[in-house]
Amino acid sequence: MSERAIDCWLTDMDGVLIGEDRALPGAVELIDQWRANGTPFLVLTNNSIYTPRDLSARLTRLGLDVPEDRLWTSALATAAFLRDQAPGGSAFVIGEAGLTTALHEAGFVMTDIAPDFVVLGETRSYSFEAITRAIRLINGGARFIATNPDVTGPSPEGPLPATGAIAALITAATKREPYYVGKPNPMMFRSAMNKLGTHSERTGMIGDRMDTDVIAGIEAGLHTVLVMSGIATQEEIERYPFRPREVLNSVAELLEEKK
Repeated sequence: MSERAIDCWLTDMDGVLIGEDRALPGAVELIDQWRANGTPFLVLTNNSIYTPRDLSARLTRLGLDVPEDRLWTSALATAAFLRDQAPGGSAFVIGEAGLTTALHEAGFVMTDIAPDFVVLGETRSYSFEAITRAIRLINGGARFIATNPDVTGPSPEGPLPATGAIAALITAATKREPYYVGKPNPMMFRSAMNKLGTHSERTGMIGDRMDTDVIAGIEAGLHTVLVMSGIATQEEIERYPFRPREVLNSVAELLEEKK
C-alpha cells in the first residue's frame, strides 16, 4: 500500500462510504474493521446542514456504525476556526442546525447587531432578507466566513444552488471574498487531525474528488487515496497536474489490503 505506516484515516462520506442512500462496496466492513482495531478515524463532509447526531443516525440506517464523535463537518471546522480567531465572539449566521449548534457550542453569540463575523453555510431555503442583512453587515465591517465553496448540491430533481453560489452573490454586492474553511482548504483536514491528536505522516485521506479531497489532502501532507465509486473519472484525473498516491475502485480494496 504505502511506503509509510498509515494508522489513522480521514474519509469523505458521499461517494466514498455512501451513494444515493445506500452503503457503497466495502464501506460497512471498513468502518467495522477500524472500530474493531481501534483505528482512529473521522468521516468528513463539506455539508454544514446536519449535526453529527443527524449524520450518525443517517449512516446507521444504511448499516454504517459511525458514532457522533467520529464525524467532522465543515460547520464543526468553521466553529473551531472561529473559536481560535475570536474566543467568545459574535456572528450573524445564515445556515441550519449543523452550523448554529456548532457555533453555540464553540461559545459564539448569534446576533444581527454589529457581529464580528458573517458566517454563511448551507441551508435548505436561502432568505433574501437574510442575504440583504449579511451584505449590509459585511459592508459595515463584519468579517465574511463561509463553510465551503461548493456552488451546487445534489437533489432528486437535480442540482441546487449551494454555499459557494450564495457567497458569490454576496461578494458581488460587497466586493469582499469570504474565507472558506471547508475543503479544498487543507485546514479542514488539519482541524480533523487536531481532534484526533494525530500527525499527517501517519494519516490517510480517502475521497472521490480531485478538486477538493485530493488537492487538500496533498496540501495537508496526507497519504491520498482516490476512489472511483463517486464523482471522479479517469478522464478527470488526467486533467489535473497532481496525482493521488493511490487510485482504487472502492474502499473495499483498502479492506482487502488490510486483511
